[in-house]
Amino acid sequence: MSQGVKALLDSVQSLYQTPVDELDRDAAREVFDAFLTAVENGELRAAERVDGVWQAVPAVKQGILLGFRLGQIVDFSKEGDVLQFSDKDTYPAQVLPVKERQIRIVPGGNSVRRGAYIGPRVTMMPPAFVNVGAWVGEGTMVDSHALVGSCAQIGSRVHLSAAAQIGGVLEPVGQAPVIIEDDVLVGGMCGVFEGVQVGKGAVLGSGVILTASTPVYDLVNETVLRATAEQPLRIPEGAVVIPGSRPAKGEWAKEHGLMMAAPMIVKYRDDKTDSRAALEEALR
Repeated sequence: MSQGVKALLDSVQSLYQTPVDELDRDAAREVFDAFLTAVENGELRAAERVDGVWQAVPAVKQGILLGFRLGQIVDFSKEGDVLQFSDKDTYPAQVLPVKERQIRIVPGGNSVRRGAYIGPRVTMMPPAFVNVGAWVGEGTMVDSHALVGSCAQIGSRVHLSAAAQIGGVLEPVGQAPVIIEDDVLVGGMCGVFEGVQVGKGAVLGSGVILTASTPVYDLVNETVLRATAEQPLRIPEGAVVIPGSRPAKGEWAKEHGLMMAAPMIVKYRDDKTDSRAALEEALR
């Protein structure tokens, strides 16, 4: 981080800690706009990897929250529009550098909010949405009806399939957001929420839902992966995860044949299998 960006972040933190009614709003808005630009340029991000461990950058989250305090609700609709668009004026839709980064925003209802980073050669299929604080790495595909939530970190060459939902974590500011590392395939209708991390090259089969309270059954290593008070749920690198089920506890549940969702790791990719081949083989 350059000294200029660090100084900007220090200014943002100071403004965040100042009561709103004591702020010089014009000066604060100027600092906030520079902060958003730094996030959009990839100079700041809401989480970073330190010694192999993902950590939240609280000051960036504070900057985002500052924007909500400074903003006023405005109507962004043009006269005569049937569909209205209103939001805090600090968070309009972002005008992306599509030519400079060779970004493809296919027409039909895509939207990227200010304060998100979209990397080179990203493709967005309509309708899709990327929220403030999110990072979407180079060459990633955000497919139709996919959501990238606030501060979610999406790596390079990731495929977020149709209707994939990547949840946002804005508060508490110290909690790491959802992390999807490089070369991950997130299948259709998947949901990854509450700070779950998906390791590099992993594959989530269609319909897998992962939350902080979800146990994941590793059939290869015969172990159960869970979040703890200290560590989030993390899907290992190269793991192939598919939806599964396990019996619900209790005689009444047994009597009615009730089952609970139980995502399962059924194999691990190697260097010779791409993500789709690994998933197809696992499902045979």
